[in-house]
Amino acid sequence: MNLRIKNWFDSGTPFVWLNAGAVSISVVMVVGLIALIAVRGLGHFWPADIHVFDYYASPTDESVRLMGEVVDEESVSRSRAGNPAYAGETIKRNLIKTGNRDVSGLDFRWVLDAGIKNDNLPKDAMVVERHEWGNFYGFLTSLEIDGKKFQATDSLWDKFQETITKNTEIFDEIRHIEKDLIGGINYKMERLRLKQRGLELKEENTPDKIKGLDDEREVLQTEYNSYTNKLEELYTVLNNSSFTAKTADEKEIKVGFSKVVRAYQPNAMNLFAKVGFYFEKLWEFLSADPREANTEGGIFPAIFGTVLMVMIMAVLVTPFGVIAAVYLREYANQGPITRLIRIAVNNLAGVPSVVYGVFGLGFFVYFLGGSIDQLLFPEALPAPTFGTPGLLWASLTLAILTVPVVIVATEEGLSRVPRAIREGSLALGATKAETMWRTVLPMTASAMITGLILAVARAAGEVAPLMLVGVVKLAPSLGVDGNAPFLHLDRKFMHLGFHIYDVGFQSPNVEAARPLVYATALLLVVLIIILNLTAIRIRNSLREKYRAAESS
Repeated sequence: MNLRIKNWFDSGTPFVWLNAGAVSISVVMVVGLIALIAVRGLGHFWPADIHVFDYYASPTDESVRLMGEVVDEESVSRSRAGNPAYAGETIKRNLIKTGNRDVSGLDFRWVLDAGIKNDNLPKDAMVVERHEWGNFYGFLTSLEIDGKKFQATDSLWDKFQETITKNTEIFDEIRHIEKDLIGGINYKMERLRLKQRGLELKEENTPDKIKGLDDEREVLQTEYNSYTNKLEELYTVLNNSSFTAKTADEKEIKVGFSKVVRAYQPNAMNLFAKVGFYFEKLWEFLSADPREANTEGGIFPAIFGTVLMVMIMAVLVTPFGVIAAVYLREYANQGPITRLIRIAVNNLAGVPSVVYGVFGLGFFVYFLGGSIDQLLFPEALPAPTFGTPGLLWASLTLAILTVPVVIVATEEGLSRVPRAIREGSLALGATKAETMWRTVLPMTASAMITGLILAVARAAGEVAPLMLVGVVKLAPSLGVDGNAPFLHLDRKFMHLGFHIYDVGFQSPNVEAARPLVYATALLLVVLIIILNLTAIRIRNSLREKYRAAESS
């Protein structure tokens, strides 16, 4: 028996099964994690039913009428539930999103399941999403539009929706004027100020040049005044409409349409209406700007910032990584110094990422950026231009962090190119540079692209170094806009990974932020999975292409 067991272990079969079991467990854990994130994140956008019920904190207390949606439920011990008078060792309680933070001061509250009585789902219960103060839950009672009042009728809800649509268009026009048009004018005015300051530093501020700047300023000021007048008109129209709604405890609240994003009645919606609403909310999440301290709205600036930073990083890391790998493999003498360099490159991949952030802050931002400001932007000093964290320095920091991946992958690709191909090219009269450029590097393309996309996938998920070299909670402007030079490498930006950290751990409203943490994490995981699958597909296709070329 012992001999059989020994032979079984010597055959390696148990280790094969252990390896297969470990891989299976890893796959199940990864799939389970993604499924958990998906359910918690994507479920947030589904319009939940609105409950109206009487709640008794204990059998002897008076009832309180509450209104809201059930967000979560759990079973807790009597002591954790506040030692209630209801019987049972464990008590089920529900987390209710009651909204109306401007009225009650609370967005969420835990209520005991045993204390809920007369639970109803009224069809006319509505949810109003607002630009501030979170959701409002209540019943629509009247409208006031341009001084004209509309009482409760069958068509009141349609008039309500029509007014919201019109005011949303006005709100979007206001944001366009403030952010794009007036923002562009302010940017040009600042450029003129810096230009005049530069002339003063160079002692070239002649009256003719100053007059030319003043003329440009006057044109911009006239344009600015026309936009402010237009804004005043739009704000007058926007603030001239309001609606009155009744809360669950019969309080009447007046809300201006300028604060409304959308309103809906989930209890009256059928399945198709809910599906349409779901995709509308999902699109808003992907395409809109955040609001309410990043706990509402979308994450488009974070998506844009992540993609833009990764693209700039890819442009920076690819030539350096490929050139370093080509030199180490093809040109450097394979001696102790080269081996030491390879060891250093491999060790760089294991350095904690926050160390790269400290290096980027000290070298790129303070030293290099400060020197650039002194040489190229003296008119802006003491305000920094490149001597402050920004998009360029974040991209360079992540390029240094990921360059070992590109070097190692490219070197492995170069080592797989047969020596006979190089010798054949040289024998036909090609130089070493031509052989490398036209023969060897194309055959290494699969390895280079794999290394690059793996580097991109790692960079997309990094957070710690970016906190030091350019990422912010809320960026006022994107890194690309319509103002020259259009790509602003000195600006700070938002990032998906930092957005998850900020919303999850720095949010003033934890319960409201939790679903967006799951949704953003799912989006980041999907992005990294797509990048890795793309790397595998490109590598396999290029490998098959050159394998076929070799066989022919």
